[in-house]
Amino acid sequence: MAEDGRVEETDVVMEKAAKHKGGFRTMPFILANDFCDRLATVGFSTNLISYLTLQLHLPLVEASNIITNFNGTANLTPLVGGLIADSWAGRFWTITLSSVMYQLGMLLLTVSAVLPALRPPPCAKDATECQRASSSQIAVLYVALLLKCVGTGGTRPCIMAFGADQLELDAHGRPRGDKPKWSFFNLYFFGVELAKLLAVTVVVYVQENVGWGWGLGIPTITMLAAVIAFASGYSLYVRIPPGGSPLVRLAQVTTAAFKKRKAVMPDSTLLYQNKELDAGISTTGRLLHTNQMKFLDKAAIVRDGDLLPSGEPKLWRLSTVHRVEELKSIMRMLPIWAAGILLVTSGSHNSSFAIQQARTMDCGITRHFKIPPASMLVFTNITMLVTLTFYDRVLVRVLRRYTGHPNGITHLQRTGVGMTVAMLANAVSAVVERKRRAVAAMSGLLDAPKATLPMTVFWLVPQYALHGVAEAFMDVGRMEFLYDQAPESLRSTAAALYWLTISMGNYLGTLLVTVVHDKTRGSGQWLEDNLNRGKLDNYYWLVAMLQALNLIYYYVCVKYYTFKPLETMGSDKEVELHHGNGNGTEVGYSARKVQDSSSLDCALVSTSN
Repeated sequence: MAEDGRVEETDVVMEKAAKHKGGFRTMPFILANDFCDRLATVGFSTNLISYLTLQLHLPLVEASNIITNFNGTANLTPLVGGLIADSWAGRFWTITLSSVMYQLGMLLLTVSAVLPALRPPPCAKDATECQRASSSQIAVLYVALLLKCVGTGGTRPCIMAFGADQLELDAHGRPRGDKPKWSFFNLYFFGVELAKLLAVTVVVYVQENVGWGWGLGIPTITMLAAVIAFASGYSLYVRIPPGGSPLVRLAQVTTAAFKKRKAVMPDSTLLYQNKELDAGISTTGRLLHTNQMKFLDKAAIVRDGDLLPSGEPKLWRLSTVHRVEELKSIMRMLPIWAAGILLVTSGSHNSSFAIQQARTMDCGITRHFKIPPASMLVFTNITMLVTLTFYDRVLVRVLRRYTGHPNGITHLQRTGVGMTVAMLANAVSAVVERKRRAVAAMSGLLDAPKATLPMTVFWLVPQYALHGVAEAFMDVGRMEFLYDQAPESLRSTAAALYWLTISMGNYLGTLLVTVVHDKTRGSGQWLEDNLNRGKLDNYYWLVAMLQALNLIYYYVCVKYYTFKPLETMGSDKEVELHHGNGNGTEVGYSARKVQDSSSLDCALVSTSN
């Protein structure tokens, strides 16, 4: 009896400790890590075009392509990092080890900026051509960027899913009873924009006016602080154990469905279910059968030889309905996910061409102070911060009265608004660039690319501000959609899909710039080193046209999208069936159901919020 008492006492102590894990108390540690990460990333990449052209003396198009390739790779590695976290490492250790790799990359960049041997000599005052960086000097740059990409691969997909877990789940991985008052993703992107704001003002100013040694040293020091801050919250975190390789499970479903491709489909109620097998990958509820992509349902048809003598399934021959629906969920998300690629392409020139435009304009704020060209991004950051706050604190409450939706509008509608604003931003960019070139012509400065035009740099503010509004709608909407609609065991991987969108968008930006540069050689170069002689406005109009086509594609995808149906356990005696339609609204009905002796109630819900 005494032994039983000690066991019960131990259970009580463990349960009390579990209650103190997660929640808002973990946010300072998690958001501090990402804040310092973004300060380091943006503090370097925002002004990277200036570093490559003014310090390493690379041509504009080559420098622009290095930036988009770096951004593309940095946003491709999160797919690998997300899979590692979901499969065996877990999110906490993936974030920690990747942050150390990122720190090493920043340290190497700082050293390369400080040591004269790792960069070419400065240009002579009136020189028309400067000695470009040698192959070995560029190799050092590439190694540093590669380390940063590897570090980014682990932090970016996991930090968002890990942070959302703290607010959404308890220490046992089950959903919390009360919904958080703030969306984690609004908090996350708000913190990101604060870091960007500091980076494009303080850090860029130091780079332009003090030197690149301090300009890169500050982000390096903050990244070290990020690693320490995150690790110090170890005891407070909800840490969900990895559920095994999601790719293996998806491959098993695909293989089983292929082997049974000629089988006759039975009634859906006869498909294979195994709650015990799926328990570790469905703590928030099992996915229910849907009538889409029925060819995959054949993986759940039970035939002779599919089960071991113990009753366990042979997973390469038989899958549960939940595992089949995991694959269906990912496949349903992909068309909408793909629509985000061109959005990134449309904004990728803000860190290259738009900064070069600003460099030709009058950057004076007062007689003695000029805004650094790369700091023009501050208007994107400020606008996004204001929009995020206004949306979460005001707009949601107003829209909720008319739509009845708890978030005002759905994730997909929010993304669509952002896509429309982004298209408008590029149209404005084209108009402003045509005006800038007209001023250069009237001033007789077409052949003086380094001269300052009699046109204030604040003409660029509208396009930067519109991109900020667009990102406030698009980024949060897309991330909430991916986290909400992804299977529970694939949420780090789903977060990686967000970054993969950015990766492919940057690669597409590189391809688009290269093709435009090559195809317009004979008919008036659009993208010249001398922007005054180029036709950059035509490039902006081309991107805006592609965005219009992409918006039509996105609307079609949303119209036919079906939200995932999820089985959860409730405390009442009703079964509620909600099915989201493509417009993001819900239709439903409820029915009484007699439960078994456990008195647990099932609620079948579609997570379309």
